[in-house]
Amino acid sequence: MNMATFSKREYAREREQERKIALMKASPAKPLRRKLSTLLLFVLMTLVGLLMLVPLWWMISTSLKSMQEIMSYPPTIVPEQVHWDNYIHAWQKGHFGRYALNTLLLAGIGVFSHVLSNTFVAYGFAKIRFKGKKLLFSIMLGTMMIPSFVTLIPQYILFSKLHWINTYLPLTVPGFFGSAFQIFLVRQFFMTIPNELIEAGKVDGANHFRIWWQLMLPLSLPVIATIAIMTFQGAWNDFTGPLIYINSESLFNLQIGLQAFKSTETTQWHYLMAGSVIVLLPVVLLFFLFQKYFIEGMNISSATKG
Repeated sequence: MNMATFSKREYAREREQERKIALMKASPAKPLRRKLSTLLLFVLMTLVGLLMLVPLWWMISTSLKSMQEIMSYPPTIVPEQVHWDNYIHAWQKGHFGRYALNTLLLAGIGVFSHVLSNTFVAYGFAKIRFKGKKLLFSIMLGTMMIPSFVTLIPQYILFSKLHWINTYLPLTVPGFFGSAFQIFLVRQFFMTIPNELIEAGKVDGANHFRIWWQLMLPLSLPVIATIAIMTFQGAWNDFTGPLIYINSESLFNLQIGLQAFKSTETTQWHYLMAGSVIVLLPVVLLFFLFQKYFIEGMNISSATKG
């Protein structure tokens, strides 16, 4: 390195430092303004978060009050006397044990069927070349634009002709045909897996079914956890499906069971809210247990271009 090159670098470094000092002198309020903006955003997000928690707090607070306190005016935010026995009465009166088993069965079959079918179809769209793939994929995406209530009556007529009413078949069989949104989500994740792994599997003599089962699924735990949580939540909170297709009380799920606390004359709000908290807890616990995989799967899938 000669002296001329060294002098040029020193000169450039000094000019850069002078430029930074000049910028700081020209706008001394920028760091303070940035801190104020961050603080304002933090306060705003905190307020919005607290606002979204108001219904949850109202539900928990009502579940711990007596019926007289619920009907009193002005309403109390915090229970004057905590009634934990509301949860015991809600569990016993609502037959929640039977309803919970029914709901768990429906949610378990739903998770199994959706994970199986969605990952299988998504593998075909992501890693297999065949004629008309883009057209089929576009048609599948187009089905997401159809509101679910539009197909409600045709589905009921179909299931009625198949004599599936008052059984779990209308609530479980459609899951084995996949979900357009979840297929799209899994396909986006599969696109991030290098094709070289697929080719290596083929060289070892594996067919597409074996590659999907032994290679793709073990590498896709985040997105599988994501669709499993989404499916479990949808099946656990499903009210419309059981209301339409189920008539026998022994087959009711938790959402239908909550209606036991409502009648044409009065509603037992303290038991209804206690039952709602019981129904809510498994979904919240499941989310926190698999929160890492859920967020990772959503981030990777949303960051991938289609």
